Amino acid sequence: MNTSIVRHRRLRRTAGIRNLVRETHLHVHDLIMPIFVAHGENVKTEISSMPGVFNLSLDRLDAEIEEIVSLGIQAVLLFGIPGAKDSVGTGAYAEDGIVQQATRKIKKLAPDLVVIADTCLCEFTDHGHCGVVHEGDCGAVVDNDESLSLLVRTAVSQARAGADIIAPSNMMDGFVGAIRQGLDEAGFEDIPIMSYAVKYSSAYYGPFREAAQSAPKFGDRKTYQMDAANAREALREAETDVREGADMLMVKPGLAYLDIVRLLKERYDLPLVVYNVSAEYAMVKAAAMQGWIDERAIVLETLTGMKRAGADLIITYHAKDAVRWMNGL
Repeated sequence: MNTSIVRHRRLRRTAGIRNLVRETHLHVHDLIMPIFVAHGENVKTEISSMPGVFNLSLDRLDAEIEEIVSLGIQAVLLFGIPGAKDSVGTGAYAEDGIVQQATRKIKKLAPDLVVIADTCLCEFTDHGHCGVVHEGDCGAVVDNDESLSLLVRTAVSQARAGADIIAPSNMMDGFVGAIRQGLDEAGFEDIPIMSYAVKYSSAYYGPFREAAQSAPKFGDRKTYQMDAANAREALREAETDVREGADMLMVKPGLAYLDIVRLLKERYDLPLVVYNVSAEYAMVKAAAMQGWIDERAIVLETLTGMKRAGADLIITYHAKDAVRWMNGL
């Protein structure tokens, strides 16, 4: 026998031994379930590019929330689809806006469920951009500072409605500082900010834009979302948000950016969130429907990989299925 061989396989010999030495564990409390709430009545419309994900009206929320709570999922991320849109996204910060109404309803149905409110204007503007648009010398421009004032109003109205966490996704410069100041001045100093600190301009958002009806009517979002080729820029963005008072940092998308997740994990000690975005979900669903992959195995491996890369929390449309699979259902 060759005694010089290092026998790594000893710790892989049985399932029990592998379980004992497993380094990364996925838990139900790691997962956040996104919900799309739509204006109207008796609306339950499946999103064609995201099988199993629906736009739900307020009167159809009860069953969804009951299922989420029964599975032990601790948090939901709310997106709203209003009945009407305008150039300044009025529905985002209206006291009777769709997200505000949904927040109040969910907190009544499940007081202990953590409601995270996405704070952006894109679902509420008729042009589909994440801020106020003005015509400049070189065409339409998203006005950073004017947009901040509306985003602050949105965050405060969401907190007033009962949101437990504010999650600004707009990528305007200075958004964390502005929202932190606005929340504090309105008496919501205990409401944390989950910053979309590192949000890339990505093709992986395609199905989401169908779900949230938020595709830009002109141009793109490359002047405010990050260039997919940049890593050092991600550190600058995250550093700014930490200084401005972010309580959690997010990387979005997930799969193609796990190197960025690791960079932030090694640099900062704030909780780190990864968004397993819509196209990542849709690709798995499409391949599974064709019988090309084992959906359960692929999803659990993907989510475990995100956690191994450094994610403390994972926003995923797979959340409900993942919990069932983890429980052997």
